[in-house]
Amino acid sequence: MAWNEPGRGNQDPWGNRGNQGPPDLDEAFRKMSAQLAKIFGGRRGGGKDSGGGFSTSLFGAVLLVLAIGYGFWGLYQVDQGERGVVFRFGAVLDSIVMPGLHWNPPIIDRVRKVNVTQVRGKKHQALMLTEDENIVDVSMTVQYVVDDPIKFLVRVRRPEVSLDHATESALRHVVGSSIMDQVITDGRAAIAIEVQERLQSYLNRYETGILVSKVNIDESAPPTQVRDAFNDVQKAKEDEQRVINEANAYAESIIPTARGEAQKLIEQASAYRDQVVARSEGEAQRFEKLLTEYALAKDVTRDRLYLDSIEAVLSNSSKIMVDVEGGNNLMYLPLDRFVQSGAGGAPSQENVRSLADAVMREINNRLADGRVRDAR
Repeated sequence: MAWNEPGRGNQDPWGNRGNQGPPDLDEAFRKMSAQLAKIFGGRRGGGKDSGGGFSTSLFGAVLLVLAIGYGFWGLYQVDQGERGVVFRFGAVLDSIVMPGLHWNPPIIDRVRKVNVTQVRGKKHQALMLTEDENIVDVSMTVQYVVDDPIKFLVRVRRPEVSLDHATESALRHVVGSSIMDQVITDGRAAIAIEVQERLQSYLNRYETGILVSKVNIDESAPPTQVRDAFNDVQKAKEDEQRVINEANAYAESIIPTARGEAQKLIEQASAYRDQVVARSEGEAQRFEKLLTEYALAKDVTRDRLYLDSIEAVLSNSSKIMVDVEGGNNLMYLPLDRFVQSGAGGAPSQENVRSLADAVMREINNRLADGRVRDAR
């Protein structure tokens, strides 16, 4: 029911002014001040002027207190390892708040702090298929920091979830392009580097504001169901490599020995060649000297050569059979008995010469007897 409806009397809320025009704002303000004075314990008595002055002073003090509180409310501290991002009425400002003491108007601005120096870690584990169609269980840790606070807070709703998805995609791409031996043995370091590069490219494309500092392959092994069989295969490969290394070591030890033996034979052959050449040269020189002597005295030199030859032959023989031309019998000379009857050693040069002279006389005698018989 309206206040100016007929039958309700004069209930004008603006001070029963009737049709005198618009309401008086000063009077309305005084009434509101009176109500505030009652709320904050103001006095009921007193004149109109004193009550109005007290209410105005109290209201100013309240406003001053609210202003001071509002000012302190807007102060905030950004630590050394943090950066602040300011949102004004929900819209992000392009400027980043650096470390230190700052002030922003509360309610109007909202500041979110992001630690940009803390190294955060995220683990990831999954079963993956390699290029040679084997299944491996890979466990890895991704270490990262926040590089761009604005992108980290604004561009992606949940950057950690995006990091998980990007890590899964990068790891599957790299493992799927590698064989099993590379993933579980000496290729783990190269795989970690490749995963880090691919993961960072994904995060930059998504504008997550994350910088990957390190990717570590904690463990890469076959599934537990086939791990025993795989260990047997690896042990067999290790034994194969060990045998190959032993064979190479044996070959490395044999080859130098064979080369040494070959060099030894070469040196011996060279020495024998030099010896034969030197001996031949010596014999040639000796023959030339003998030829000179033979030209001077043929009979003496011939006899000398003959005796030297007989001496050389007899010194190496124990028995001699002599066949005289024109004779009917063979002459047998038991040199070993001559030696035994002597001093027990080899026959001396004089004995040999005397024996040779005796043999020559015997031969000449037999030849002479044969001629006599023939003449008769």
